[in-house]
Amino acid sequence: MRKVARSPVTYVLLAVVVGLLLFSVLRSGPSRTPISLGTYEHDLAVRGTVVTATIHDGSRTITGTLRDGTSYVVQYPDKLIQTLHAELRASGAAFNVEHSKSSPWVPLLEYYLPVAAIIVVFLLAVNSMQGGGSRVMQFAKARAKTLSKDQPKVTFADVAGADEAVAELQEIKEFLEAPARFQALGAKIPKGVLLFGPPGTGKTLLARAVAGEAGAPFFSISGSDFVEMFVGVGASRVRDLFNQAKANAPAIVFMDEIDAVGRRRGAGVGGGHDEREQTLNQLLVEMDGFDVRSGVILIAATNRPDILDPALLRPGRFDRQIVVDRPDLAGRRKILAVHAQGKPLANTVDLDVLARRTPGFTGADLANLLNEAAILTARRNLRQIGIRECEEAIDRVLAGPERKTLVMSDHDKLVTAYHEAGHAIVGHVLAHADKIHKVSIVARSRSLGLTFTLPEDRYNHSRSQLRDSMAMALGGRTAEELVFSEPTTGAENDIQKVTGTARAMVTEYGMSDTLGPQQFGQRGGEVFLGRDMAHQPDYSEEVAAAIDREVRALVDEAHDRARAVLVHHRHVLDAMARRLVEKETLDTLELEEILGPLGTWPAGTPVAAAGGGDVPGSIPVADAAAEAPSAPQPAGAPAGAEAPAVPPPGRRRRPGVPGQPAGVSPRARRQVVRGATAGEGPAAEEPAKRPAGNAVEPSAGGLSRRGPEAASGEAGAAGLAREHRGAPAPESPDDPAGTRRARPRPTTSEP
Repeated sequence: MRKVARSPVTYVLLAVVVGLLLFSVLRSGPSRTPISLGTYEHDLAVRGTVVTATIHDGSRTITGTLRDGTSYVVQYPDKLIQTLHAELRASGAAFNVEHSKSSPWVPLLEYYLPVAAIIVVFLLAVNSMQGGGSRVMQFAKARAKTLSKDQPKVTFADVAGADEAVAELQEIKEFLEAPARFQALGAKIPKGVLLFGPPGTGKTLLARAVAGEAGAPFFSISGSDFVEMFVGVGASRVRDLFNQAKANAPAIVFMDEIDAVGRRRGAGVGGGHDEREQTLNQLLVEMDGFDVRSGVILIAATNRPDILDPALLRPGRFDRQIVVDRPDLAGRRKILAVHAQGKPLANTVDLDVLARRTPGFTGADLANLLNEAAILTARRNLRQIGIRECEEAIDRVLAGPERKTLVMSDHDKLVTAYHEAGHAIVGHVLAHADKIHKVSIVARSRSLGLTFTLPEDRYNHSRSQLRDSMAMALGGRTAEELVFSEPTTGAENDIQKVTGTARAMVTEYGMSDTLGPQQFGQRGGEVFLGRDMAHQPDYSEEVAAAIDREVRALVDEAHDRARAVLVHHRHVLDAMARRLVEKETLDTLELEEILGPLGTWPAGTPVAAAGGGDVPGSIPVADAAAEAPSAPQPAGAPAGAEAPAVPPPGRRRRPGVPGQPAGVSPRARRQVVRGATAGEGPAAEEPAKRPAGNAVEPSAGGLSRRGPEAASGEAGAAGLAREHRGAPAPESPDDPAGTRRARPRPTTSEP
């Protein structure tokens, strides 16, 4: 409000209002009583009533005084002027005529003064939007911000978890301080440094640290500041920015979110954006035309390096490209120590434990974690931040706050409990799945239940790990089928992730023994983010059908493995579901009590194939019966009693049809029919079996669809929260891989 009161526009509007008021007051003159023309003529008829009269022919008014001393004013039309003259003479009143001599400027001012006031107000508004001062028409100038001495100084000591990036930027500081040492060896400082990585990893913080350490003029500007509605403004601002930097050399120019102007040229619908491309062209010219002796260095930051123009990334412009990735365990420990300064932590809070609990977290996530813990501590009127507040803050960062007002029916609560228990049991017994940390059926954000895991910092994901992650993801749906004889809509996001993982294994990672180590298809890019719109598949329809079969085989195998585990441990599933309904949340100690007796699922345990036999490559069912872990005695069973019969792991056999082997599934029968139609001979008479490459193997967690490189950084924070029961949310580069999004509440109240 104070800023608006001090604006020049306010003063101009106030001056216009005051001027109009003065103008109206000066024109009005002394106060007179208006009377009608008919009343005035009646008074003229009575001799002596009107004492004086003055006729103003310019304004066509008559003013004067009456016998009682009243001052009057009368309006008259031009055609009655002669009649009024005669009546005034007959009344005996003293009258005269005043001929007005109005200036020709008066009507001009009356008509054009408001227009001029509007124009002045508009110019002042434009000036205010462009920064004030004398910049009314100088919007083509760069609006870079310079680092002042009053701003808080950030140094490399404030940056943790990015040791490699700090070491690379340390050379820039040394060059600006002592360039002769580098020039004596013939070394040239990089003209440009590009910082790229996921959001929240500290790219802008690194640039601030460079500004605080270098002691040189620092110009900061955003890529969006070059985008304007006027043609040529962006290129003009680029020229002005570098002119300012050269005039203050040695200097540093930091451009945040450079992808706003540096996107690939010629992409998009109908070609590129001409104005944006002209801005990029000017930026390329300025960077390549640097004088090395001038000491001007450009530092840019982006989280989308894949859409930048290749000419911008070549040596000579951005000579050095620094990856600022998610921190590892040691980096997270250092970041937590930096953000814990000034916060009263209790003795129970161990930063090493918090660092192990937060794989995949970025620096911004860790800062938010401790801030949420401090807010929870203040809400509870405590004086120190305890481990309980930190644990709850982790859950809030991963899955959102609790929805305590949500009322679920008993049936929905039971379905959610079995769903989460299925995930936990399958994930616990599989050899390479992530460790189960916590299971809860308390609704958070858009989810109705969550299974938290503790994934390791992985940088590569094997086929076995991906298979185990798929089986764990289908554990919830399989538990619903096993207990309630039908699935619910809650497994929608699980199925989406499993299908995506299976298709990525076949088409991107080359993990199919049938199709071999090949990559099929091209990744489509967003048309308005620097990519082309048209992408044609590079494989035939026969290969597409083979890909679909391989994907289906991988998904079916994961489903069968989850069913085998849950059938074998059905008593544990029931007990865990009852405990979840009772307590709603099970922590690590309670999970160890329930799941601790369960051993690792043997790698050779058979999984029933579609035709009722075993998957090729696994041991026979009869031989595996002795190797499979025996079911423990139910609670309360008498000593020496026989354990309840447990069916062998695998999918239930379906009744056969005439002419087909018993136990052949409809999918296998369709394969037999297709084989016979294709004329495959005797081989078509046998039930189709899966390829040998789909044999059961130990598998591990990880649901990344973007390859080991991306999965390494994203399997962390996402893998911690397995959200199983809420509305699905689309994946994005900002979401860590492995997070199970929310699912809609089941629409049915009865199974």
